[in-house]
Amino acid sequence: QVQLVESGGGLVQAGGSRRLSCTASGRTFSSYAMGWFRQAPRKEREFVAGISRSGGNGGTSYYADSVKGRFTISRGNAMNTVYLQMNSLEPEDTAVYYCAARPYDPWRTAPSTENEYNYWGQGTQVTVSS
Repeated sequence: QVQLVESGGGLVQAGGSRRLSCTASGRTFSSYAMGWFRQAPRKEREFVAGISRSGGNGGTSYYADSVKGRFTISRGNAMNTVYLQMNSLEPEDTAVYYCAARPYDPWRTAPSTENEYNYWGQGTQVTVSS
């Protein structure tokens, strides 16, 4: 059974940094595309960042425009952990952050929508105070 567990959320001041972790179990996740989404109060869940399956280089990362240059997604050495390093945080980044996974699909190497992902974590709250 696939399980994704997020951690690292909390309260941070504007301009600060936070690193989220997603630990996966139940599969060999180096062959999975992994993503981070977020959902702010009264808003729909939105794509934040994704990383393609590891091809020996850890995978190719891609980002939503709203976080490009501030957030970095990466895989851990064991390949069953994905991180989201968030810098220069803004109050608008306040949301529940979710980790998601999708088995390798050669036709969808950079999934960025909710329905492209098969597995989801429970989410971790990040609150950025101004």
